[in-house]
Amino acid sequence: MNEIYRARLRDKTEPDIQSTYKQCCDSPYIESRDGNKVCMNCGMISERTFVGNERRAYTIEEIQSRRRTEPRWRDFGPRTMLPTTKTDSKGKSLGPKEQALFSRLSKIQNSLISSIERNFWEAKPKLKMLTSKLNIPEYISETAWKIYSVVAKKKLTMGRSINGFISGSLYAAIRVHDFPRLLDEICEASLTPRRTVHRSLAMIIREVLPELNLSYQPITAEKLVFRFGNELDLPIQIQKNAINLLIEASKNGLKRTGKDPKGLAAACIYIAAKEGLVRKTQTKVADIAKITEVTLRSRAKQIKLKLN
Repeated sequence: MNEIYRARLRDKTEPDIQSTYKQCCDSPYIESRDGNKVCMNCGMISERTFVGNERRAYTIEEIQSRRRTEPRWRDFGPRTMLPTTKTDSKGKSLGPKEQALFSRLSKIQNSLISSIERNFWEAKPKLKMLTSKLNIPEYISETAWKIYSVVAKKKLTMGRSINGFISGSLYAAIRVHDFPRLLDEICEASLTPRRTVHRSLAMIIREVLPELNLSYQPITAEKLVFRFGNELDLPIQIQKNAINLLIEASKNGLKRTGKDPKGLAAACIYIAAKEGLVRKTQTKVADIAKITEVTLRSRAKQIKLKLN
């Protein structure tokens, strides 16, 4: 297969596609589909399609001459960027005066950027890194960026942490779309203290979300049951039983006010797993839910009293 490809590159002629393959059926009809040569009549895959002949580059000249892509510009900020190369467009080397001139022009160009654009240049990569680390869907990331854009335009970040507002905007978007993610995970991934994120989140809920007509929905224990159950590799039937236990305990008078939904969800999962003869230790369940074993035992005791 490789010999055929090399010969084709040397000859620079395209042979008849049908004649290069063995007869796979009575009337072969070969086409390229998804990187493979496939017979459209019988479905037999003949060979892989090679995209191109890649050459390695070692020097600066080879890198510039063999580059096949252009840099991707951001959605904000200036589009004209003065390079720091020591050659002009024709490849001729610049003298000391010309280099000093372009260095000065580059500094002037960068100084023309507004403060909000400098803020965006720092905040956008941080939000992208955070959503990638936590596997956040794209629509939640877009909502978080819309929230942070309003935060920056209101100049709420002046004298405050950008990391805190990025984390707060992302968690606010998560709560707007009712996505099962915890605030502790946001703080841990962004390496930001919980107090800083709480302060930024309070300002976002008070000043930004009403302007965007977005409603902040508190996290519920039902959403966390399925998430914790999947992380513990529990069958779907046990997860449904845990939901039913939580609903029944709530009907019998279980008060959720002032209780962390993580503790309620973990306690229902622990009780349902124990009843379904699936062994899950208290330590493992508490670690997944990011609570203590004491909280797990006390919430399980309260739920059992309401069920009985």
